[in-house]
Amino acid sequence: MKKPLILFLLLAVIVSCKTVTEGEIEVVSQEEMQTYLNMEDVQLIDVRTPEEYDAGHIATAQNINFLSPTFENDIQQLDKNKPVLVYCHMGGRSAKCAEKMKSLGFVKIYDFKGGYSKWLSQEEK
Repeated sequence: MKKPLILFLLLAVIVSCKTVTEGEIEVVSQEEMQTYLNMEDVQLIDVRTPEEYDAGHIATAQNINFLSPTFENDIQQLDKNKPVLVYCHMGGRSAKCAEKMKSLGFVKIYDFKGGYSKWLSQEEK
């Protein structure tokens, strides 16, 4: 009788604990974005073109152009063990970038859902 109870409790603990796996990509909302931007070790990466970046970007963002032929080499200069928050204009390029980072061994990747256009629409309110 004790074994089923112990197994049930063990299973309940395992299911209730969310574990962070290496290379996890988490899509984040505008509200979550604010929280992650306040983390002191997060690397904020804008993967739009330099022209898009120069037209406006989120403060403290580093521009690494997803369309550049040196893109893969450029992102490998980042610290793979620190969280990375990526965004583009609407979410397409950042999603592809996040997958690339995952394949290169980045530990924690946040992808801002909606991108810079979402950021602007919230800033204007």
